[in-house]
Amino acid sequence: MLKNITLSAEEQLIRMAREKAHRERTTLNETFRRWLKQYVSTDHRLKNYDVLMKSFSYANPGKSFTREEMNER
Repeated sequence: MLKNITLSAEEQLIRMAREKAHRERTTLNETFRRWLKQYVSTDHRLKNYDVLMKSFSYANPGKSFTREEMNER
């Protein structure tokens, strides 16, 4: 079920956002819904990223490399 909310922004900013949405063949409401979904999923993605990085903890070279060593081919 969709629920209405009221947002406040500068008139010019709203006009520019509506024009951009129109050029992208969408609506400001749909654009906001997509943004809202992305906004609330950010924490979940960061948590998944942290888990992924911890799974690579075994890949420790045992030393720091110099810039020249990292660029060797």
